[in-house]
Amino acid sequence: MMSEDHAAEDAGGVRMLLFRVGTRVYGCGIGDVREIVPYRPATRLPGAPEFVQGLINLRGVIATVLDLGAWIEPGAGTREGSIVLVEQGARQVGLVVDEVLDVQAIVPEPLEDVAGARGGVLRGVGRLHDTVVILLDVGRLVGQVLA
Repeated sequence: MMSEDHAAEDAGGVRMLLFRVGTRVYGCGIGDVREIVPYRPATRLPGAPEFVQGLINLRGVIATVLDLGAWIEPGAGTREGSIVLVEQGARQVGLVVDEVLDVQAIVPEPLEDVAGARGGVLRGVGRLHDTVVILLDVGRLVGQVLA
């Protein structure tokens, strides 16, 4: 008997790291993720937008930390949870999420009617059991925010 994860991969699914921000479940390609670390406060950058929490030093590497909760819904920032570290070129960027859930193969369904929403950072949606997963293009997200 084939597992649901293998069936999704066979159907063109992409392995995604799933995480919760607020009440919604999001996903990003597992290949984009370098590591996941417990939340830690960042050193605030003067004049930075609310969703840029600041900088952290992680074993000698400086990473910019973005609060996905505040970016998605201004005023609803995340203050605990985990930091998902992604690499954008030579930069390390941390994405603060409420909870890291799992790695699953998801078959993305394009969002043609909202392809320009949030500057094209939404890759599409997928389903996992009865849950809708919003799939993010973290490369575009980070590129937009840090441009």
